[in-house]
Amino acid sequence: MSRLRGRFKGPVFTRTEETTTTDQRLLDSQGGSEWLHADPWRVMRIQAEFVEGFGALAELGPAIAVFGSARTPPDHPSYAQGEQVGRLLVEAGFAVITGGGPGAMEAANKGACDAGGTSVGLGIELPFEAGLNEWVDVGINFRYFFVRKTMFVKYSQGFVVLPGGVGTLDELFEAITLVQTRKVTRFPIVLVGVDYWSGLLDWMRDTVLADGKISQGDLDLIHVTDDVEEAVRHVVAAQEGAER
Repeated sequence: MSRLRGRFKGPVFTRTEETTTTDQRLLDSQGGSEWLHADPWRVMRIQAEFVEGFGALAELGPAIAVFGSARTPPDHPSYAQGEQVGRLLVEAGFAVITGGGPGAMEAANKGACDAGGTSVGLGIELPFEAGLNEWVDVGINFRYFFVRKTMFVKYSQGFVVLPGGVGTLDELFEAITLVQTRKVTRFPIVLVGVDYWSGLLDWMRDTVLADGKISQGDLDLIHVTDDVEEAVRHVVAAQEGAER
C-alpha cells in the first residue's frame, strides 16, 4: 500500500521538509514576537474572542441593541433620546447592548443603568476611542469587528438605531441584510429620527427600489419614528410575536 510522501503538521499534510517541530517552536522561548501576528495565531485569538463573548452573554436574557453616533454630545436631543430608549427598554424587560463608546451609546447605557437594568457594552479596539463608557455593567472589548457583530446579532432581539455615522450605518445595513436573507428572523429594526433618516429612506425608495435592486418588502423591514415610546412598543410587539 503506497503512502503519501511528506509529513503531517497536526491535521495538515505537507510535502515540505522542516527541521523543527511545533512543540519545539512552542517551547523555545527565544526569538522575536513576530509569531503573535501570524495567521494561525490570529485564529486562536479569534476563537478566544468568540469564547469570551459567548461566556459573558450566554445568560443575558432578552436584549435590544442600541446604535448611534459616538460624536453625539450630552446636550444634543439625540442623547436625551438615547437615555429614554435605554430606560424604556429596561422597563419593558430588556437588557440594553451598545457599542460601549461615548455619545449615543453612552446615553443608552446610562438610561439602562439609571432604570436598574443590565447595561452591556461591546467595545472595539480603535485608535481614536479609549475604553468603555462608565455606564457599562458588562463590558467586552474586541479586536475583531466580525466577532463583535456576531455578538450583537446573536444576543439581541432587535435594533434601535439613533442618528449616527458610518459605524451606525454599517450595523444597520448588516441587520437589514441578515433579515432579508433570513439568517435571522423576527428581528425588528427601528430608526429614531424621521428628519435624520428620511433622506436615506427616500433614496432607497426612489433610486434603489425604483431600479429594482431591492423589493418593497426590504423597505418594510425598517420602522422609522420620532416617538421613543413607539420605538420600544415596536420591539416589544415583535418579541411577543416571536414567543407565540
